[in-house]
Parts: sequence; structure tokens; C-alpha cells
Amino acid sequence: MKGLITMSSKEANRIAVLDKLLDGIIRQKQAARQLGLSTRQVRRLREKYQKECIDGLVHKNRGRVSNNKIPDKEINRAVKLVSKHYFDFGPTLAHEKLVEHHRIAFGIDTLRQAMIKADLWQPKKRKKPRIHQLRTRRECEGELIQIDGSPHRWFEDRAPACNLLAFMDDATGKIKWLEFVNEETTLTYLKAIKEYLVRYGKPLALYADKHSVFRINQTKEGTAAATNSHGDTQFSRALRQLEIELISAHSPQAKGRVERLFETLQDRLVKELRLKGINTMQQGNRYLPEFSKAFNQKFSVKPKNKINVHRPLLKTDNLEQILTIQHQRRLSKNLTCQFENKIYQIVTKRPGYALRHAPVLIKQHLDNSITIEYQGKRLNYIIYKKQPKAEIITGKQLQRVINNLRQNRQIQLTLTRDIQPKIPPKPPADHPWRRSFKF
Repeated sequence: MKGLITMSSKEANRIAVLDKLLDGIIRQKQAARQLGLSTRQVRRLREKYQKECIDGLVHKNRGRVSNNKIPDKEINRAVKLVSKHYFDFGPTLAHEKLVEHHRIAFGIDTLRQAMIKADLWQPKKRKKPRIHQLRTRRECEGELIQIDGSPHRWFEDRAPACNLLAFMDDATGKIKWLEFVNEETTLTYLKAIKEYLVRYGKPLALYADKHSVFRINQTKEGTAAATNSHGDTQFSRALRQLEIELISAHSPQAKGRVERLFETLQDRLVKELRLKGINTMQQGNRYLPEFSKAFNQKFSVKPKNKINVHRPLLKTDNLEQILTIQHQRRLSKNLTCQFENKIYQIVTKRPGYALRHAPVLIKQHLDNSITIEYQGKRLNYIIYKKQPKAEIITGKQLQRVINNLRQNRQIQLTLTRDIQPKIPPKPPADHPWRRSFKF
């Protein structure tokens, strides 16, 4: 009596069809149609079935070790390297590092199974996907640039958390600009857009979220940071002067490409910074161009249209004057005005009455210098008085303030740690405080 025969369901289904064929119930062409095979292959199966019975239908390689099987020694070596150098890497990124630095030749799937077996990787359960309407990429490079910032512990425990600004082209998926900054503010975005414009020129449009840097979210008079009748923020006013359209996304999914970019960067970039031994924002910013170049070579796509629609900067595009924070003020009768809790005294050779109550424009430049203009001409000034200021912060600036307070608190603790508290002396037994009062 023979033992058990292991067959696939596909092979088992052939038995009934071949029995009918041998009994003359169906013809060879009908059997081929039912099995999805050619008549020539059906003829071969019938001959094997007649000679070897059911054994003739079982694949001869079942149970044998493949000639192309990767040696266990090679797989164990890769697992040891991952556990030593890339213990928190995913299979894809770990495979890239093994190929790049250790000349591992086998595929990602083999490494993934080996990592799962060694408890170095937990396979993720697939979530039920949310259905969002797909938006096709723009046709030309420079037609739409998605911009955003992401607060994260980019340097893990080696440095405080900071923000990463990213400019990404929608048509190609290329990273156009990356920069580490302390926080997302108008000044940091103005500095970033200046670097972008000098390097690539003017895009047709920028695609951003509803952060207060890009859009006025409060309509109550006195609470919005509008600078003029257009209802602009400082950033949107600068883009309007440069003839760059600013589009606001209504949801994170609408600008999903830059959101997915940050999801990838929070995995790959963090680990690259660790491997490179980069511990500060300054070192990180020097490394980001190299990372962006390698990232674009690996993940960017070709645009549908090869035309680059970036526009060159014109002579009238004075970035030093446009990319500033501008505020309107009116001079007092003493030719003074107040800005950022400082009183500025205008120094002029004109008669004093000529500039009384005159509207002036105060510009804060990217280097934090201040200029005051009247009808397009700069006015000389001196700082008359500096007043104390209670800082008003946004939610995205809170991390910086807390980090500064924590550092200051640690400094105070280290200064007072060795100072012993003073213990008040105990009064002697004959001290008047110890005597009872007798009436």
C-alpha cells in the first residue's frame, strides 16, 4: 500500500477530466478546453496517467530543494548584519544598505522573510484603505510646487526636535528644496522661497495648507495678519508681487504627495542622519542636497511634457525688497512710530511739520534689519526706546519655547545643585521664646 500523495488542487481537478477522456465520454479537444491546456499537453498527461496512474499527475520537483536556493550561510550573515547595524530598518531600506555596503545579492522578499523569522521585523496588517479621488500629476515641471513643514525628532535623541521644510514638484515628484529650521514662521518660509527662486526661477503656483503663514484664517477685524486690502499674509503678498499663485489645500489628502514624502523622510532620512553621524541642524542642512539628489534619482518620475515652465527672475523682481515683512505705520507729531515694542525716532533735515502724521512703511528684512520708507525713500532713524514685550506664540512655536525653558531650568538646577539650604538655628533652652508667659 502506497503512502499519502501530496497534490495541488489544480492537479487533483485533472483526475476527473482525464477519467472521462479515457472512458470516451469527452473528446481530447473538450478536455483541453476544460483544463485550459493545449491538446498536445492533454495527450502527454493522458499517457502519464495511463502508465503511472495518479503519480503521473504530480509535479516531479515537488519536495525537492531548488538548485537556485540561497545558502543558509548567506541568509544568516545578512540577518546578523541587520541585527547589528540596521536593527530598526524596514526590509526595503535594510536591503538597500546591505547591497550598497555589504554586497548582498539576494532579493528583498528573501530578506523580509528572514527578518520576520528572526523577529527583526513585524509584518504590518493592511488597513482598510480610504477611498480618495485620485488627482493626476501636472504635466510640466514647475507648474505646481507643493510646500509644507514637518515637526519631528529628525536627529532622534541627539538633538532637540525641529522642523523640516520641503518643496516638492508635483509633476516629477522631485525634492526641490529641503531645510531644517527651528520652527515654521514667515521669515523661515521667505528665506526658503528666496533660495528656491534663485536656484530654479519662479514656478506658476505653490500648493500649501491653511497654516497662518499662507492664509488668514480669522476674519474678525484686528485679529488677522492682513497687510493690505487684498487680505494677504506677508508670504502671500510677496508671492503676489512676484506673480506666483498661492493655492490652499482643504485637506492633507489634497496635497498627499508632500504628505507621503514626509512619511518616507521620517523613516529614511532619520536613519541616514544616524548612519552619517549628523547631530545638528547645521550639519544636516549641509547634507540635505546630497540626500535630495540620491532621493530624486531613485524615486522621481518623468513629466508628461518635457517643457520646464519655471520663469526667470526679472530685473523688477527685487527679492531684497519683496521678500520682507512689511507693516504700515503713521508717524506721530514728534516723528516717532512703534514697531515690535520699539519706538523709532525719525531723523531728517526736513522741517518737522512736513512728516507729521505721514504714513510710512516698515520693512523687516531676512537678516532682521529694519528699514523705514516714505513714498519709496528710506528714512534715517534711531531707536528711541525699547519696551518690554510679552511674546505671543502659535502652536507650532510652542516646542521651541518649551525647549528653551527646559534648558534654562536645567542651567538653574546645575547652578544651585551644590548649594546647601540654610537651616535656621535652634534657640537655646533659656531663650525668651521657650519661656511660658505668666500673668
